[in-house]
Amino acid sequence: MARNKHPEETINRILDVAFRLFMEKGYDRTSIQDIIDYLGGLSKGAIYHHFKSKEDILMAVMERITAGSNHMFLLVQDRSDLNGREKLKTIFKESVSQPVQNDIFTVAPDFDHNPRFLSMLLHDTIEEAAPNYILPIIQEGIADGSIQTDYPKELAELVLLVANIWMNPMIFHNTEEEVCRKFMVFSQMLQGFGLDIVDQDILDRIRELTSIYQKRK
Repeated sequence: MARNKHPEETINRILDVAFRLFMEKGYDRTSIQDIIDYLGGLSKGAIYHHFKSKEDILMAVMERITAGSNHMFLLVQDRSDLNGREKLKTIFKESVSQPVQNDIFTVAPDFDHNPRFLSMLLHDTIEEAAPNYILPIIQEGIADGSIQTDYPKELAELVLLVANIWMNPMIFHNTEEEVCRKFMVFSQMLQGFGLDIVDQDILDRIRELTSIYQKRK
């Protein structure tokens, strides 16, 4: 069968259709049957041959979406014209500014009904993003004198836990005003570590993303 000869092509078809439906209807309102109906004859068995569940499809869609962001993190790490503190500031600004964030906040699931996604977000924050993208920059900042801390690993984890979890309106369903207040506390916390790395532009963008998510609920 064609899917056996060209599995990547089949996977891409599934992800293309799923992404479009997630964008149009939202993840929670899209069923496996909806995806099948738009696949032009591809069977349910073909889908489950590649993905165990709708959750797995969403995870693959999100990996596609975030691939560019991960590449951006590595490019910032390699820049020689910025010190550690400046690199952190650049990563925060670039992360929220990328248009792909609109897609993420549009297709996002309801974390209340999908605890697996919250567990995976926590795992990725602590086991992947903090050690691979933030910690090396903090260590560089310690070396060049732009960041002062005796606990670089813990600081990397704290910064991302606050940014990715506590401030995330997709988890706590915060209003724009509530997100703004959390952002102010986050900014004060960072300044306490000597990290003046977030600004009004970042806050405005976070409020915009919050509005995108609220409109989908």
